[in-house]
Amino acid sequence: MTNVNPYLSEIVDSRDIAPIMGRLWSPLAAVTSRWREEVNAQIAVAITAASIVPDRPRVLVQIYKTNYSHGLITRSGLFALNFLTRDQLFLIKELGLVSGADRGKLADVPYCTGVTGVPILDGCMGHLECRVVNAMDGGDMTCFLANVVAGKAHPERTPISWREARRIIPREWNEEWEAKIGAEIELSRWAMDGIDYSPWTGGKSEN
Repeated sequence: MTNVNPYLSEIVDSRDIAPIMGRLWSPLAAVTSRWREEVNAQIAVAITAASIVPDRPRVLVQIYKTNYSHGLITRSGLFALNFLTRDQLFLIKELGLVSGADRGKLADVPYCTGVTGVPILDGCMGHLECRVVNAMDGGDMTCFLANVVAGKAHPERTPISWREARRIIPREWNEEWEAKIGAEIELSRWAMDGIDYSPWTGGKSEN
């Protein structure tokens, strides 16, 4: 499919750049969030480091507005990144193929509470607890810039990428994911240009 970039007035053929864009994903992670007594988690693959200063770590995380987590993070200004291992691929179905608006996704998932009050999942390669300091609206999603305020790595455990996971999970999960993403792509196509340029005013975090 050929897409027109209205800002550059150039034509980009998505097939030409697909091999690059398909590699710009982070390790597979569950983003956990909390607002008051409500907790949630979702699968995310768009995470990147955002600081070169070792003692001031920051991350950038993209959260789509249609995701239930978006409202919790916006209200609290808090989230945690839980980097999954091969043994945790069942969480793709539990956390990625259902909505927190329909049921409590963490009801049967073991976790503890971090120093910020956000859920920390058991058995992960590691986790980062994050406090949002700024945000950029992308129309269909919000890109949150956050300080890492706590965390722990377990180097003996190995994280897994989304590309690897897709080759391992059952075919029906892949089909369900494709159907879900296909519907969301159409929503994003409509919403991407509706950017709100209001500055971030900060979440009202409650530990």
